[in-house]
Amino acid sequence: MGILTNSITKYRKTIIIFFGIVTIICGILSGLVSVNYDLKDYLPKDAKSTQALDIMTSEFSGELPNARVMINNVTAREALEYKEKLAEVRGVTSVTWLDDAVGKETLGSVPLEYLDQGLVKNYYIGGSALFSVSIKNGKEQSTVSAIKALIGDGGNAISGDAVNTAAAQEMSTSEVVKAMAILIPIIILILVLSTSSWIEPVLFLLSIGIAVVINMGSNLIFGQVSFISNAISPILQMAVSLDYAIFLMHSFKDLRQRYEPQEAMKRAIKKSFAAVAASAATTVIGFAALAFMRFGIGFDLAASLVKGVTLSFISVMVFLPAMTLVSYKLIDKTKHKPFFFNLKNSGKVLMKISTPILILAVLVAVPCFLAQSRVSFKYGMSEIANVSRVAVDNTAINDKFGTENQLVLLVKRGDAGTEKQLCNELSNVPHVTSVISYVNAVDSEIPPEYLSGDVANQFYSKNYARIILYTDLPEEGDMTFTAVQKITDITAKYYDTSYLTGQSAVLYDIKNVVSTDTTVVNLIAIIGIFVVLLITFKSITVPFLLLFTIETAIWVNLSFAYFGGQSFNFIGYLVISTVQLGATVDYAILMTDRYLHNRKTLPKKEAMKTTLGSNLPAVLTSAAILSTAGFILAMTSTNPIISELGTLLGRGTLLSFFMVICVLPELLVLFDKIIQKTTLNSKEKTDEKR
Repeated sequence: MGILTNSITKYRKTIIIFFGIVTIICGILSGLVSVNYDLKDYLPKDAKSTQALDIMTSEFSGELPNARVMINNVTAREALEYKEKLAEVRGVTSVTWLDDAVGKETLGSVPLEYLDQGLVKNYYIGGSALFSVSIKNGKEQSTVSAIKALIGDGGNAISGDAVNTAAAQEMSTSEVVKAMAILIPIIILILVLSTSSWIEPVLFLLSIGIAVVINMGSNLIFGQVSFISNAISPILQMAVSLDYAIFLMHSFKDLRQRYEPQEAMKRAIKKSFAAVAASAATTVIGFAALAFMRFGIGFDLAASLVKGVTLSFISVMVFLPAMTLVSYKLIDKTKHKPFFFNLKNSGKVLMKISTPILILAVLVAVPCFLAQSRVSFKYGMSEIANVSRVAVDNTAINDKFGTENQLVLLVKRGDAGTEKQLCNELSNVPHVTSVISYVNAVDSEIPPEYLSGDVANQFYSKNYARIILYTDLPEEGDMTFTAVQKITDITAKYYDTSYLTGQSAVLYDIKNVVSTDTTVVNLIAIIGIFVVLLITFKSITVPFLLLFTIETAIWVNLSFAYFGGQSFNFIGYLVISTVQLGATVDYAILMTDRYLHNRKTLPKKEAMKTTLGSNLPAVLTSAAILSTAGFILAMTSTNPIISELGTLLGRGTLLSFFMVICVLPELLVLFDKIIQKTTLNSKEKTDEKR
């Protein structure tokens, strides 16, 4: 530690220049990091829908359709012309229409009214043609924009998963900057109110801001990040790690009263290192738990957030001391009186109300735990279809052609009779409106080699037969997932191996993967943080009390959806369960550490009153910053998933703060004797007066 502190004070200008150069480089690199908006890319490789997509890519020419395009007032011939124009749009990999189901020759020679009307209505109704379009992954925004320009208005419309993804891409382009533009002035205001210099807040934000930029640029090593990580990592990193800078500067100010600046900073780094490291460790463990998800978005988030917090820790311990030593004279010149109200007597007030609030917390803990475990989840991005033109287009297509949810089933090629039996049974599944395959769209008696390659290749590859199922089901939900399972079960009667894909099949796989991930991630986070608390306090009792305090706040936070009859996206549930625990347990650590310190010289109730009075401003400042970050994320993001996560973060932080200042104090006082008996090397020899 001595080598580190001496190097920082000696080479402070070099350190500032180095961090500045790295920040500029990473700022440029951040623009090169691609953002992935496709949730199915994060499914495990052994998921059936993932395997089906791999087979589709390798063996069939057409990819799975992810958009529907409706063009009004066209004849069948004009529709075919539009099909060719759509196929030429950059980013479009395939376009499917009626001619692919019946053959271009048949469509050109047989009047539409003589064709199977159950089949025709999927593609053409009253002069309106509906095309199924496959848009290349990662090209959604530009391709959808080009298609909109091609089809124009006049009631023409485009909808589907690719359109939802394009809308999400468009939404998030400037939202991080927009959120930061609102958040930073508010953080500065909070810091100005809680510090005694006009320059200190700028130094805090500069040290963490540099770490944020370096983190965003260094994400290039991953190749790409998910849209979730891209949207929330910068804000979360800033909000959870500002505490580290506050801890260091608080120690520096105290030590400057006795030492000259360089010596004061050396001692401040040594004094605050353990506290900041412990704080960072709990946060890192909470984030790192996400990496154990089988669903890959967990690792994506964990990698970005863990790296971000680590960089913040390094910046606070290296860059901030160097910057402070360069500018301490300016700090002295810009001192002002603290604006915070005097909170010294807050301990008396909080201790008076802590008993009834503890009783209330115990009473609601179990119901809220059960309620949050019964919340229903959403797994896709269908909510985005409720915004702007996406909603208008989606409604227009559904009104004309009905809700269409396409699934693709792949089975081993070979026995046409078995394939026909399967298709007949699948057509009787509730909400399956039609089943399109070679054996019923063409004829099982006609060998595929007798037909044009375009027709046969729609249904057969070298090894697999492709069966397309049209349903009127929503993208997700109990009814949809029941149908997916039913289709899988029926297929298993005829084929030992089969693969089902399509948006609903993907979401069904996500649901099954995440249901296991939820338990694993929460358990790892709790065990990891329990171990940190055990090492920090050398006590068996204290970790249980702290975890009960924060976990109860999490249960209450997540139970809002159940009691309100709502559902929320699974990403919000997984992230908030670990982030709220990892980020806000610091408040409980600070309060407990200070209480145990004061308890050595004071009776337990007086020790707690003193602890609350002297540490409430620090906890209040931290909670205000984190909750503000959450609520601003909710207000500024037009992506419902990100907005929902922001609400959970903002509300959860306030609940954790409330539990730490109202419930934890009573728990520590109530279990005081047990804490002393179960703490290693406890030197408690205090007055037992109450």
